[in-house]
Amino acid sequence: MAQPTPHPGAILIVGMLSAWPELFDRAAETLAARFGAIRRRSPDIAFTFTDYYEPQMGRGLLRRFYSFDGLFDPSRLPEAKLWTNELERQLAGPAYPVARPINLDPGCVDPARLVLATTKDHAHRIYLGQGIYAEITLNFLHGSFQPLPWTYPDFRTAPYLEFLTQVRTDVLEQLSPPSPVRLRTGLGGSPRC
Repeated sequence: MAQPTPHPGAILIVGMLSAWPELFDRAAETLAARFGAIRRRSPDIAFTFTDYYEPQMGRGLLRRFYSFDGLFDPSRLPEAKLWTNELERQLAGPAYPVARPINLDPGCVDPARLVLATTKDHAHRIYLGQGIYAEITLNFLHGSFQPLPWTYPDFRTAPYLEFLTQVRTDVLEQLSPPSPVRLRTGLGGSPRC
């Protein structure tokens, strides 16, 4: 009989969408206080793949990714998603002419995959609890991240894949050489921005 084994750890990432880059900086500062020092930051990438977010977020959206130091326990993804949802609410306000000035999407990268957290159910998503689902968005096969039939178009592009591949390298460095794994969980309380 196979024995259950703990996950060795992943690296937490947060993908951000906003038309106001200063919100990226404010969110990143709060995220770093919660999840640890920022390890990587992507360049800002024009988000031109869909107009889905325009009614809530406006036009001229940019994407920016951050990754955080230390290994992250993927079983804590629901708590991270709920926490980032609360941070979104706190960052919204009358200074912005839209209902949702920033979107924060946490996920985690391990040697085999990128998993994103979502509140939306679909046939290819697994319920994790607390109203949160997990989606394997990319698999790492044959030396590179590979999209799946449901992978969003933006996650198929070179800038995203380059950033995620760098994060995967960071995961491999932290997992090697094998040593007792210390997973960063630090998930109590609500965001303070």
